[in-house]
Amino acid sequence: MRFLVRVVVNAFAIWIVTLIPVLQVDVTPFAPGGDLQLVLTLLAVAAIFAVVNTVIGTVIKIVAFPLYILTLGLISLLINGFLLWLTAAITSGWSWGLDVHHFWWGVVAALLIGLINGVFGMILRPQKKKR
Repeated sequence: MRFLVRVVVNAFAIWIVTLIPVLQVDVTPFAPGGDLQLVLTLLAVAAIFAVVNTVIGTVIKIVAFPLYILTLGLISLLINGFLLWLTAAITSGWSWGLDVHHFWWGVVAALLIGLINGVFGMILRPQKKKR
């Protein structure tokens, strides 16, 4: 259930980022190109992004642990941008998916996606019961 909520929040965050024209991050929907196809494309891209972030992101974060300490965590911006760019590269093999025009726009988009995920994570976090 948490994975589905995470995918939906990621899809919403990716959609918000693609609405900003300066960022040069686009989503190409499935073949007919209607609203339903856009939503399904965003959900598919968000699911791929979640899997990439879980599998490859974890390995990169373990290997780059000394860089996290050296840069006081700022390397995570580059790693998250790389993971978003990698998701765009994976989905660009088909005729639909995410398109990041430049790596640095991916870094900015990943920062915004992280902020949106953080806000929704605080809102949707289950509350502990007070005794």
